[in-house]
Amino acid sequence: MHAREGVSFPGSHPQPELAEPGQESVWDYPRPAIAEPTPRRIEIIHRGIGLADSRNAWRTLETSHPPTYYIPPSDIAMEYLRPNPRRTLCEWKGQARYFDIVMGDHRVEAAAWYYSDPAPSFARIKDYLAFYPDPLDRCCVDGEQVTPQPGGFYGGWISRFEVGPFKGGPGSRFW
Repeated sequence: MHAREGVSFPGSHPQPELAEPGQESVWDYPRPAIAEPTPRRIEIIHRGIGLADSRNAWRTLETSHPPTYYIPPSDIAMEYLRPNPRRTLCEWKGQARYFDIVMGDHRVEAAAWYYSDPAPSFARIKDYLAFYPDPLDRCCVDGEQVTPQPGGFYGGWISRFEVGPFKGGPGSRFW
């Protein structure tokens, strides 16, 4: 299943899609958010260059959001990343710092982020990087190219393994 406009019933509460075998409903994910290791292969390719390839990633899960994958720096081609001054605050994880992707004259600003001092419950993803899939050529979970979480603010990766509706699209602000 891929991203689609959230289905709602009266009161603007979303109607969760039915998960099939091998899928998870994002409506069964916890709140507050959690981090857990994933056995899935996470790959990122941009402009023909393998930026990341990992079987050691962690994923964060939060109600109504597709997973966001955090990759250890050892599985990332860090030579293509440059610090970006952008900072944001996550109510669960803490302050995020950003990287640009730079390949010659090509730059993708604030394409990746990490937590250098995460909240204690997210200590296992300290300095691991997450990437927005939207501006990149190919982000894959177990070989499947993902669909970016709608809305552009969140960095979730939607694959065949999740069903929504997913927060981020029109009308989902208060989910």
